[in-house]
Amino acid sequence: MTYDFLQHYWWFLVSLLGALLVFLLFVQGGNSLLFTLGRTAEERRLMINSTGRKWEITFTTLVTFGGAFFASFPLFYSTSFGGAYWLWMLILFSFVLQAVSYEFQNKLGNILGTKTFQWFLVINGIVGPLLLGGAVATFFNGSNFIVEKQNLTDGMQPVISSWANASHGLDALLDPWNLILGLAVFFLARVLGSLYFMNNIKDDVLESRCSMKVIGDAVPFLILFVAFLVRTLLKDGYAVDEATGAIVIEPMKYLHNIFDMWYLLIILLIGVSLVLYGIIRTVRSQTYIKGIWPAGIGTVLTVLVLFLLAGWNNTAYYPSNVDLQSSLSIQNSSSSEFTLRTMFYVSLLIPFVLAYIAYVWRSLDRKQITKKEIAEEEAY
Repeated sequence: MTYDFLQHYWWFLVSLLGALLVFLLFVQGGNSLLFTLGRTAEERRLMINSTGRKWEITFTTLVTFGGAFFASFPLFYSTSFGGAYWLWMLILFSFVLQAVSYEFQNKLGNILGTKTFQWFLVINGIVGPLLLGGAVATFFNGSNFIVEKQNLTDGMQPVISSWANASHGLDALLDPWNLILGLAVFFLARVLGSLYFMNNIKDDVLESRCSMKVIGDAVPFLILFVAFLVRTLLKDGYAVDEATGAIVIEPMKYLHNIFDMWYLLIILLIGVSLVLYGIIRTVRSQTYIKGIWPAGIGTVLTVLVLFLLAGWNNTAYYPSNVDLQSSLSIQNSSSSEFTLRTMFYVSLLIPFVLAYIAYVWRSLDRKQITKKEIAEEEAY
């Protein structure tokens, strides 16, 4: 269990958490459709209580993703979360709006009105996936930061990372390719949200609307995602010289990565095929309501491959557009070997945590939500 193995192992775990987070954004995608699919107050309440059973899992995964990044690659955390804080603060603020909305929209003394809090859910459903997708795109397109490790010895200003402009992360939204991936994640979340509603809510009218919405959101998702993927595979990438650790520009680096790590290409093809299968079978069948599962598994596999392409095979996963040598790789931004090794043993508990989540999920979804249940039992 070498230091190199531990660095790759923890990048895999962070990537897996990121992939699971993108799948769980079906909560945000479903909420963004609140006033599109829900034509009555009763229908909207059905949808809110459907996503309300899972929103805490999504939020916990987001926090865990950030925590795992901090523990295993602290230089990325200090550079991105510290330097690009306006981007991350907008993301977190939208998730806070979500939490407040679920808890207070039907409480006594709500002076803002139920619809105001429901619009908070819609805002989170749009802003959350869009900005998270844009943030992930910077792993391939770079950001404007400078890293100066020698500043650690500066007693007056021991700041390692600094942002090169006053936007502090909002400049990521000026790159059209960041927006393209952000929009792709947004439309994917809506597709997954519709598929989830079909599987989780027993209502023929909503199910019919969801089936139609899957088509409307799947088309722009596929166009945007394919465009981003093809452009990324053909663009210049950021390679790490094994001998010196220097960062160099390598033409078609990510295409080379996917051929060097051929097993990732297989996983990518399986993932994309599962997403398409979940969408197509749902659209073609009037009785099939389990599309969320193949599409969800396919989403996890596809996003996992994207993260691994960004960080494995001597690749700088967080390029700097201002100073090439400030770019971050898993080698120059990770915690110490002792820290990674200690966390490795703790990570062996992860399968038990996942098993518990699966058990709770199955218990909550043992039967589909109905209007009668919402009216008679405790609900949001």
